[in-house]
Amino acid sequence: KKMDVFTHNPVLGHINTFGGHPVSCAAGHAAMLVLMDEKIIDSVFEKEKLFLNALHSPKIKSIKSKGLMIALEFESFEYNKKVIDALIQMPGAVTSPEKTNDVAVFTDWFLFAPECMRIAPPLTISPEEITMVCAIINKTLDKI
Repeated sequence: KKMDVFTHNPVLGHINTFGGHPVSCAAGHAAMLVLMDEKIIDSVFEKEKLFLNALHSPKIKSIKSKGLMIALEFESFEYNKKVIDALIQMPGAVTSPEKTNDVAVFTDWFLFAPECMRIAPPLTISPEEITMVCAIINKTLDKI
């Protein structure tokens, strides 16, 4: 019964179970070394520009971004929720001609800005995947 308190006000209010644990810290340190050694960070701002150039809909009120942390602002939470639900329901909406993998969009809203849709892809996302994801988002916005 007490755990029910974590299911609302805010949703997912308790999300830091393993923060600061030695294993979590070691994993974070190892991930940071990979990011630096493999120069994964070097392409982040170029990929951000691809998102910003490919996302175009009059239904997007504004786009806020810093690297690959991107927020699409809509008129209301209700509209944002419709978009998010439609994207989540879409089973691999677009297939790349070069790849056999289907691409789907996994997203959510921000607890502090419910009218904004969160886009936070892995830093290893390819330019082709960015193009496909933006096409899915633009197509969904056209429908809603």
